[in-house]
Amino acid sequence: QVQLVESGGGLVQAGDSLTLSCAASRRTINNYAMAWFRQAPGKEREFVAAISTNGAYTRYADSVKGRFTISRANAKNTMYLRMNSLKPEDTAVYYCAARRLPLGPTSRVSYNYDYWGQGTQVTVSS
Repeated sequence: QVQLVESGGGLVQAGDSLTLSCAASRRTINNYAMAWFRQAPGKEREFVAAISTNGAYTRYADSVKGRFTISRANAKNTMYLRMNSLKPEDTAVYYCAARRLPLGPTSRVSYNYDYWGQGTQVTVSS
């Protein structure tokens, strides 16, 4: 079983940047496709970005494309989300997730992931 712990969230102003980290333990993440999701108050959890096992392929939600960058360092058992030009609508709890299946058409759907972190709050003020 993979244990995931997010960090790096906080309160920032619109236009600022922030980098989230997702540290894995108990198992190596080398064989897991991984992703970031987010959930704002009163809204459903939504897909943000996903990355293949070796980091060669990525996918993004249209709302973050060009502003966010997902990456991973398998040697450190860690995944990242670099968030630039943050907007108030990016305010949410951000979750990292891992799945045994490779990156594919179902990567944007939360129930296709096997392991989840506890989340980290990102608040963007206007």
